Amino acid sequence: MAVVFDEKKMVFTLQTRNSTWQMQVGRYGHLLHLYYGRKIQDGSLDYLVRGINRGFSGAPYEAGEDRSYSLDTYPQEYPAYGVGDYRTSCLNAEHGDGSRAAELLFDSYEIRKGKYRLDGLPAVWAEDKESETLKVVLKDKSSQVKVVLYYGVLEEYDVITRACQVRNEGEGIWLDRVLSACLDLQRSDLEMITFYGRHTMERSLERGMCRHGKIVADSIRGTSSHQQNPFVILCEKGAGEGWGECYGISLVYSGNFLAEAEMDQIGQTRFVMGIHPEGFRWRLERGESFTAPEVVFAFSEKGYGNLSRKFHRLYRERLNRGKYRNARRPVLLNNWEATEFHITEEDMVSLAASAKELGVELFVMDDGWFGGRDHDRCGLGDWMPNRKKLPSGVTGLAEKIHGMGMMFGIWIEPEMVNEDSGLYRVHPDWCMQVPGRTPNRERGQLALDMSRREVRDYLFESIGSILKEARVDYVKWDMNRSLSDVWSVSCPSCRQGEILHRYVLGVYELMERFTSSFPDILWEGCSGGGGRFDAGILYYMPQIWCSDNTDAVERISIQYGTSFGYPVSSMGAHVSASPNLQTKREMSLETRGIVAMAGVLGYELDVRKLSQDEREAIKEQIRWYKEHQELILNGDYYRLTAVEENPDYAAWQFVSRDQETSLVSAVCLHARSNPPFLRVRLKGLRENMWYRIRCEMFEGRDKQKTELGTEDNGTGGEEAKEMICLGSGLMYAGVNLPVFDRDYQSVRYVVEAVDR
Repeated sequence: MAVVFDEKKMVFTLQTRNSTWQMQVGRYGHLLHLYYGRKIQDGSLDYLVRGINRGFSGAPYEAGEDRSYSLDTYPQEYPAYGVGDYRTSCLNAEHGDGSRAAELLFDSYEIRKGKYRLDGLPAVWAEDKESETLKVVLKDKSSQVKVVLYYGVLEEYDVITRACQVRNEGEGIWLDRVLSACLDLQRSDLEMITFYGRHTMERSLERGMCRHGKIVADSIRGTSSHQQNPFVILCEKGAGEGWGECYGISLVYSGNFLAEAEMDQIGQTRFVMGIHPEGFRWRLERGESFTAPEVVFAFSEKGYGNLSRKFHRLYRERLNRGKYRNARRPVLLNNWEATEFHITEEDMVSLAASAKELGVELFVMDDGWFGGRDHDRCGLGDWMPNRKKLPSGVTGLAEKIHGMGMMFGIWIEPEMVNEDSGLYRVHPDWCMQVPGRTPNRERGQLALDMSRREVRDYLFESIGSILKEARVDYVKWDMNRSLSDVWSVSCPSCRQGEILHRYVLGVYELMERFTSSFPDILWEGCSGGGGRFDAGILYYMPQIWCSDNTDAVERISIQYGTSFGYPVSSMGAHVSASPNLQTKREMSLETRGIVAMAGVLGYELDVRKLSQDEREAIKEQIRWYKEHQELILNGDYYRLTAVEENPDYAAWQFVSRDQETSLVSAVCLHARSNPPFLRVRLKGLRENMWYRIRCEMFEGRDKQKTELGTEDNGTGGEEAKEMICLGSGLMYAGVNLPVFDRDYQSVRYVVEAVDR
C-alpha cells in the first residue's frame, strides 16, 4: 500500500518507489512532519521530533508546563498564523471578531484508491490502480474553520502531490493567505535553485545557500511570469546532475505565486508554496470553501538530472491530456518572422506552398489576420477575419491550405483588448480598469476581465465559430502583458482581492471549454514566449512556446533551464532566419536545426527566400526529425553540460526507455585558438551493452562528417567513421568531440545497440 496509518503511534506513511513521506499527529493534536527523503521500508520516525525549553518559543496552553513542545520549533505539515509559530505560515484568516489566530488540530482522515481531483483547477491525474489519496482534516479548535489536506501518492511515478481546501462552517471569514503546501526539513545544508529571467531570456538557473531568514521566488504580475518560475529545487550543498539529495517542487498554477524557503533559529528549513498573498483576499461565508492549487513533490538521491526525468515523465503522461499527449507533433511553419502584421492571403498561400515542398506539415498564420489589426495598438478583441487581408476569410484560406495536404493553424490572444477596437467601444467595462484612474498600458493593450462569464462566452462563441468553420488544426494561445489596474465590476469593493485568482480560474474554465469542444486541435500556450510556462498550462495544452527569442545560442540556455522542471515535449522551438531577428547573430542552418530539434520542431522564416542548398538541408532536417521524434519527445533527457559553468560548449542527450538508442548533440559556444581537446561522457546507457556510435552531421570547416578518432591514429590510415564501444566506455571514458575552429559549429551522433 502507498499510504499506511499506524493507529497506535498516529503516524501516516506515504511510500513511492524510491521515497518516503511521514507525519504524525502530535500529543496535543497538531500534524507534525517527520520525514521526506530516501525510502524507508518500515517503522516510525517519531523520535526525530524533539524539543527543549527555548526562550521566546512558547507552548500551546494544553501543554501546561511541558515547555519542550513548541510550534515555533516543531516541524509541521500546515502551519497557521497567530498561535505561537513565528515562522512563515500557510494560513492567515480573519474571523468575525477581527482576530487572526487559527490553531489547526487533527480531526479525521480517509485513505482511498485513486487520486483526488480539484474542481476548476488543473492537477496531475492518475488511474485508480496507480495512485492513492490521503485526506486529512484539521480543525481550528476555537472556530468552525476546517483545512482539508490532500496527498496524492503516485507510487510508480515516484511523486507525491499536495493540495488543500479551507472550509468554513461558521460565521463569515476573510482569507488573506492560503498557501498550498509546507515542507519542514530538519536540515541546514540546503541550497535553493530558482529560475529567473526576463522577456526573451527566460528560466536562467540561479542557486544559493538557504540562510537564516528567507529566500523568495515569486510573481505578482498576474501570471507565473518571465521573471521567475513556479518550479524550484532544494538540494544538498554542491549537488549536481548525477549526485546529491534533491527535492523538486512544482506549483500547478498560472497566476501570482510564492515559493519561499526560511531557515529558522535552530537551523531547520521551512519551504512553502502557493498563491501569492499580495493582493489576495477571499471571503468565505458559512458553508463555502476555497481550494488552493496543487503542488507536486519529487525526491532524488541521485542529483537533479534524475529529478528532472521524474517530472518529465509525470507531466508527459499524467498532466498532459488529449489527443496530442501521445500523438506525433506536426512540423510547422509560422509566418510571424517572415511577414509580422503584414498578412495577405497571397503571401500565406505562397509561404505554405513553399513550406509544403520542404516537408512542413502545418502552416500557422500568426498575429494580424483579424479585425483592423495592422499593428499592436488596434484590433484585439475583434475576432473576425480582416477581409482586406483575407478576401476568402479564414475559412477560405484554410481550404486552400488543407487542399495542399497541410494542416492549418492560427494565432489568438483571447485575454486582451485594444482601446482601438470594436469590442472596447461597445464594452469598455469588460476590461480591468480602476474607476477614476487611467490604466497602465502594455503593448498597447488592456486585459479583459476573465472572471466574468459574459466575457468568456463572447470569446468562446466568436473564436469558436472560426475554429469550427475553418476546421482549424492548431491554435497558438498568446497573452502579451502583465496584469495591473486589477478591478472588476463583478465584485463589490470589499471583494476586489478575489479578482486575480478569479481571473486565473476564468482562463482555466475557458481553456477547458475550448480544448474539450475541439479535442483534435493541437493547442500551444504562449505569453510573449515563455511568460506563462508552467504546469497549469500544460494541463490544457501539451506544448508552450518556449521563448520569443529564436536565436539558437540563446535558446540553448533557455531550453536548458526549462528542462529542469518541464519535458522536451512541452518546448516549442523554431528554426529562424540568420542573421537572427532579435540578436542579429549569424549562424549556420545546421546549428539552428540541432538546437530546435531539442524541442517540438518548427520553422519561423520566409522559406521562399532560401537557396536551393538551404531547402535541401531543411528537407533533411525534417526527415531526420520525423524519424527520431518519438525518442526526442518521449525518451529520457540528459543534460551533459551545465550552461552556467561551461562557456565553451553545450551538449545534451536523448536515450530511449529501453536504453538501446540514443541521440547526442553538441554546439561550440566559444572557439579557442590552439584549442584543448573536448570530450563528453554519455549517460543513461547500459554498461555491458555494445553500441555503434556514428556521427551523422558535423557543421565543420568543409561541412564534412567528423571522425570519432584522433587527428592522427598512428597508423597512417583513415580514421573510423563510426565506432563500436561498450556502454561503460561511452559513459565513463567518453566520446571525443571534433576540434571546433569557429563559434557555433555543431555535431550530432546517433548511438544504437548492436550484437557483438
